[in-house]
Amino acid sequence: MMRAAIFSCFVAAISAAPCAWAQASDHYQGKTIVMYIGTGESAGAVGAYPRALAPIVRKYIPGNPNVVVSNMPGAGGIKLANFMQTQTGPDGLHWAFITRGFMLAPLLKVPGAQFDPTKFQWIGSPARTVSVGAVWTANTSVRTIQEAMTREVVLGATAPNQDTAIFPNALNRLIGSKFRIVTGYSSVGQVDIAMQRGEIEGKVGFTWGSLMSGASSQWYKDGKIKVIVQLGMEKSPDIPADVPLALDLAKTLEDRQVLEILCGPSATGYPSFLGPEVPAARAAIIRTAYAAALADPEFQDIARKQQLELDPISGEEIARLVRNLYAQPPEAVERTKAIVPQG
Repeated sequence: MMRAAIFSCFVAAISAAPCAWAQASDHYQGKTIVMYIGTGESAGAVGAYPRALAPIVRKYIPGNPNVVVSNMPGAGGIKLANFMQTQTGPDGLHWAFITRGFMLAPLLKVPGAQFDPTKFQWIGSPARTVSVGAVWTANTSVRTIQEAMTREVVLGATAPNQDTAIFPNALNRLIGSKFRIVTGYSSVGQVDIAMQRGEIEGKVGFTWGSLMSGASSQWYKDGKIKVIVQLGMEKSPDIPADVPLALDLAKTLEDRQVLEILCGPSATGYPSFLGPEVPAARAAIIRTAYAAALADPEFQDIARKQQLELDPISGEEIARLVRNLYAQPPEAVERTKAIVPQG
């Protein structure tokens, strides 16, 4: 099924832009494409996917350009998103990979967000996933979200407008949890380090895929970390059934609508995009090459070894999800804005 999904994504990309595929020029020949990761060096699956793709995707881009990876952390991805909106131009040489929570910033009028996600050229996502909240078991006696409604749990976060702060703040307001949020960590990887050191007790905003890749997968297997809540539009079949979905804990329909806005980006998995000025033909070339690289046996072997999920989402589907997110009722958006920390 996984291979079928990747093949379908590949065919869809080619079908969506036959002219771009058939008439691909030497635009990329002799040039360098930079894959930017919108967080620090310890980026989990968000960084693992582009690093695994970089040496492979170039084979499928006409002209076989160099492809390098660079980190641009800042404000939970807003720094990179602003860069992509205002400084990248039409050349198609700048390719962004950001933790998906950043896309809510303009909708919620977060200060400093100077980009429009509906204008980006969405390339695709390698996998569908959900976000989760989890505790480090050595640091707290809390083991369920219900227990987190009765006693304080100290969480680490990057920026107040990034999902590691947005999610727990919303849960405090909407379901009655007692999370105390400590912001200011330079990356989600630094939050993880603080958790291991005992500085904090957990993090709300892991992606399930990131948690189950690399060293953190062993944390889960060894019981060092306990997942207590799922933050997505629907439950993941890979997470124990007794871990509740936050949407199902909402007390009213209005509260659920707010959580739907906050959890909506999770439906995009690990999205990547080009800037808004990139011509459609060039974006189609990258989109098609990306789909082909996901289907490449070499990449799939790397994904298996690194325990990276593969269940691709097309760029067209991500663009539709983003448009739907930005078409939410104004009342629900205003209630969400009142909950999300702005500074």
